[in-house]
Amino acid sequence: MGEFSTSKRHGISNFGNDQYQPEKGSSRKSPPTRKLAFTTRINKVGKQRRVQESNCDTYNYCGTYGICDSNNAPICTCLKGFEPKNIEEWNSQNWTSGCVRRASLQCGTGKGKDDWFLELQMTNTPSYSTPSFFPKDTCRTQCINNCSCIAFAYVASLSCIYWTGNLTGVVRLSSGGTNLYIRQAHSELGRNKKDFKVVISVTVIVGVIIIAICAYILKAWTAKHTARKKQSKAKLLLNKEENLLLGDLKIAKLEKLPLFDPRIIATATNDFSIANKLGQGGFGLVYKGELQDGQEIAVKRLSRTSKQGLEEFINEVVVISNLQHRNLVKLLGFCIEGEEKMLIYEHMPNKSLDAFIYDPIRKKVLDWKNRLNIIKGIACGLLYLHRDSRLKIIHRDLKPSNILLDDQLNPEISDFGLARIFESNEDESNTQRVVGTYGYMPTEYAMEGLFSKKSDVFSFGVLLFEIISGRKNISLCDHEHSLNLLELAWKLWNEDGIKSLIDVEICDPVYIRDIVRCIHIGFLCVQDHAIARPSMATVNSMLNNHIANLPPSCQPAFIQRKFVPSVKLSHKSNRSYSVNSITFTNIQGRS
Repeated sequence: MGEFSTSKRHGISNFGNDQYQPEKGSSRKSPPTRKLAFTTRINKVGKQRRVQESNCDTYNYCGTYGICDSNNAPICTCLKGFEPKNIEEWNSQNWTSGCVRRASLQCGTGKGKDDWFLELQMTNTPSYSTPSFFPKDTCRTQCINNCSCIAFAYVASLSCIYWTGNLTGVVRLSSGGTNLYIRQAHSELGRNKKDFKVVISVTVIVGVIIIAICAYILKAWTAKHTARKKQSKAKLLLNKEENLLLGDLKIAKLEKLPLFDPRIIATATNDFSIANKLGQGGFGLVYKGELQDGQEIAVKRLSRTSKQGLEEFINEVVVISNLQHRNLVKLLGFCIEGEEKMLIYEHMPNKSLDAFIYDPIRKKVLDWKNRLNIIKGIACGLLYLHRDSRLKIIHRDLKPSNILLDDQLNPEISDFGLARIFESNEDESNTQRVVGTYGYMPTEYAMEGLFSKKSDVFSFGVLLFEIISGRKNISLCDHEHSLNLLELAWKLWNEDGIKSLIDVEICDPVYIRDIVRCIHIGFLCVQDHAIARPSMATVNSMLNNHIANLPPSCQPAFIQRKFVPSVKLSHKSNRSYSVNSITFTNIQGRS
């Protein structure tokens, strides 16, 4: 059934009449009294009469298809799906012309695009409604099937009511009221969804912006808090060991160096797995690790039984944080938590120099060009420490295991735990604690604790002989009367048999002259008297042939391997020592 039908005895016309037909002979244009009375009854039942007077109390104040809301500004707006009939009047707040539908209804066109109803909550019951007695669940169906029905509502006590023709006098209530369902064209459904998507999009964009701002603020606060935490830890550490440190300089440098979380380092090294072990020294074990960003690192973990202890740990952090040179290893940060102390370096894929020159297989990789490049690189690194860095630094433990090689076999000096910082006007110092590695110490340091830049020059000379020969300085000391590497080299030099000292892997006639020149420079570096040794600046000039004519070579300092436990070091002794019978004790060696 396509129409609402009502009994004629109730005096109600059929659904579908667009206009009320007055009684014959009547000139009245207003609706019949019965219909007005019925509307008044609905208003009373729905409690929709307004007590406070406002413009919305004026009937049809906002015109046809307009809705009046006294809580809004402007007070009048068009219903959804409608727009002002006269935009100029509407903008001047003259709303009497009302609104018109934006899109035509499709009812009865057969195009298959059904109209739909938009719910408008908390409204009055507009005038000129027509009641019916259909139940609520069929109210919408009856209205959608009749093209004359432009709105419907459901009032519990009156069942279904509907409107035909134009909708006038719609008022938004602050509470209560009726839910009014207004017929909309199918195209308005897409517009409504589009408006909804716009609202959603705007909401999402605003939300993302707010989240981004909060994340930025949180990140900035976290970074600042972390920096303060690092500074506090560094200062606390320095305060506890203030007798071992250099003062404010070290505080400033520790604050700038990254402080790693020990859990991150444990994860990077697979919980310090044996499979990740790279080596071991006096400091402790060294592990390979990989950070979350893929960067490979080398972790020096201070052993709790290490003789170096906290002093060397702090010393290495402070010294190397001041250095930046291609031939010096790069320190990425450190880690301190309880008894756990670690240094984090960049990882060197070829490990250390001793892994090559002492290995009969791997030494073949190092031809003379590679070895000369390593010698020159070490010399450049020492020159930077002695002269070109902001601080004058003496390494004091130069040896093959402390020379790391990158993927191109370029050398980088490492392990600054025993290094000492000199004042700009200071040339030498002495210590009651002789530390280092036997075979690389000059006489004055081993016997009297005196060290200077010339101490590193001596160690460099020993290192030079080891690189050329492929032998350890103390490897020949099988018994008391055997020769060490320096003694052997000097013996062969004087007997014109120096070629037999050269590693067979590099003993090419093409390079013999350059190799012999480097041996000559080595003898100059290992002289007994420190004052006679050249500076690293002079050594660099010699290696690069800037000094063509070398001084005559001199007999090196021979330090025999004899220990007298009952004898203590005397740092200010006036005793004379024979170059070939020096003895010393209390040496703290490092492997």
